[in-house]
Amino acid sequence: MHELPYLAGYSPDVISHIQGLLSRNQLREVIFSKYPIVHDITSAQALYDYTLAIKNEFLRSSPPLSKVVYDDKINVINNALGLHSYISRVQGHKLKAKNEIRIASVFKCGPVDFLKMIVVHELAHLREKAHNKAFYNLCTHMEPSYHQLEFDVRLYLTHIDLVGPLY
Repeated sequence: MHELPYLAGYSPDVISHIQGLLSRNQLREVIFSKYPIVHDITSAQALYDYTLAIKNEFLRSSPPLSKVVYDDKINVINNALGLHSYISRVQGHKLKAKNEIRIASVFKCGPVDFLKMIVVHELAHLREKAHNKAFYNLCTHMEPSYHQLEFDVRLYLTHIDLVGPLY
């Protein structure tokens, strides 16, 4: 059977079910039936505007974002689906801080729900640095389907790894 690194930690029953879908070439249909439409947020400016709209709706008082981009260098297995970085620099006598979000380029073409889940995850790091209960509560406040979307993103990445691009 296939190794499923994106599903590590899930129950043997879940993994067995996904392996069955893969062996019957049905994983594509399962994902595509739930998420048939690809988003059009492909430029850095469109991604910034999309992220800023979500931030302004839920995290108005959080620090500003200086950059939101797709990043070809993010390896989704070894690193993450996205990265939030906080950069501090001394300029003259002032300390300047910037918040940047980088999203793995694999999500440049895919369902908007997957992109939203990753953006919500990275935005939650503006308030909560650790992946703790408060962090996930904030994620589900911004996106009530957060946990289901996270699972579906893992299925999507599994499909890309083992079968190839879906969209």
